[in-house]
Amino acid sequence: MTITRRGFLVASAALATVPALRANAASLPREADIVVVGAGAAGIAAARRIMATGRKVIVVEAASRIGGRCLTDTITFDMPFDRGARWMYNPDTNPMIRLARNAGLDVLPAPSGQKMRIGRRNARAGETEQFLAALVRANRAIDEAARGKLDTSCASVLPKDLGDWAGAAEFLLGAGFAGKDLKELSAIDKGRAQDRNAAIACRQGLGTLIAKLGEQAPVVLSTPASRIAWSNRDVSVETQAGKIAARAVVVTVSTNVLTSGAIKFTPDIPKRTLDAAAKLGLGSYDRIMLQLPGNPLGLLRDDILIEQSSSTRTGLMFANIGGSSLCSIDVGGAFGRELSEQGEKAMEAFAREWITKLFGSEAASAVQKTSATRWNASPYVMGAMSAASPGGQLSRKVLAEPIGNVFLAGEATHETLWGTVDGAWDSGERAADAALRKIGALKDDPADVPTQSTKKRRAPRQQGN
Repeated sequence: MTITRRGFLVASAALATVPALRANAASLPREADIVVVGAGAAGIAAARRIMATGRKVIVVEAASRIGGRCLTDTITFDMPFDRGARWMYNPDTNPMIRLARNAGLDVLPAPSGQKMRIGRRNARAGETEQFLAALVRANRAIDEAARGKLDTSCASVLPKDLGDWAGAAEFLLGAGFAGKDLKELSAIDKGRAQDRNAAIACRQGLGTLIAKLGEQAPVVLSTPASRIAWSNRDVSVETQAGKIAARAVVVTVSTNVLTSGAIKFTPDIPKRTLDAAAKLGLGSYDRIMLQLPGNPLGLLRDDILIEQSSSTRTGLMFANIGGSSLCSIDVGGAFGRELSEQGEKAMEAFAREWITKLFGSEAASAVQKTSATRWNASPYVMGAMSAASPGGQLSRKVLAEPIGNVFLAGEATHETLWGTVDGAWDSGERAADAALRKIGALKDDPADVPTQSTKKRRAPRQQGN
């Protein structure tokens, strides 16, 4: 029995990516109007915004490629796949979709076929309805808690009688949605998250898209920023390749990188900012890729599958991707973090065990080549998407506050599209506009600047309906 996308794709909201395409490395200048730190979606959006005004910008990127948490792998298997973020959302308002089409890339609605597995069989119609009802009730309880004054954990407000569906519901709404278990997730943060059901895919990969959009940006790769000296008048960004003097800086690193101390600030950035970043720590979300020739699982093209699980120690399968033999099993939350820490062999073993449990040992033995992501171990990212801890939802607004001539951007600064490429892109545009206004290069009132966040959006819809 298939499940509606609205009740299911919440589990596929992993944000993050990087590209197989590479930007032409720019030479490091000694001065610029604005420096952008990080060449992920937020950094590229900011750079493009600044370039459009004719101001001089330089992007310094620690990694050897553009994309940040957006990474399309074109080498491991015989077809490209996203090791990080997989979907875009809100096609009516998302500028990235238009930009993708203009760049000659193919965008299309995300797959609509989803299945629930109970042991070795598919769920019956009545069982599927029971699961959807449990998912709706759990989501509704979180939404109701989000309207209260006291922010609490999502787990604390869940109905106590979800029965056999508790594990799957908790996985989809917590680890699968935000990379954190519900006990670690703010009810207000989850309740305010904008609808992510109208998912859009890029056939060539989101990492490829970000790389394409960054082709004209002056990006210096393999050049981590080590220190930022700032004031209300100017900034200085230090790298191993030299120092750049500028009038403002847009910093797009993840919250985990920000709190790690990898970039020193002189003077120190406010404790209020660091505390906000700490409350928005990155969840864990990884992907175990499997080549399964001959379709031994008997699933359709782009089928999405979950199981009736007794706990959150489970995964979500995206099968026969693009009609190929490539399948992924996504894991997240505390279990996903534990598995990732054990390494790729342990992740592959779990995938085989999971397939054996649901389809039998013969299906598991058909697995050929495998690959797994480990975003928590990536030194320039340190995790997946930001997720507010209970009581931490207001930290998103705090994190977005200017610090002298320093402007922070990234999905963690977006109050409703956190954890998405859309939110990262939008935040980059907003931070660039704020920096441009600060240096006197933009006179428009913020409300008049046509960023994605100022466009009319549809009201958020409940998930699970």
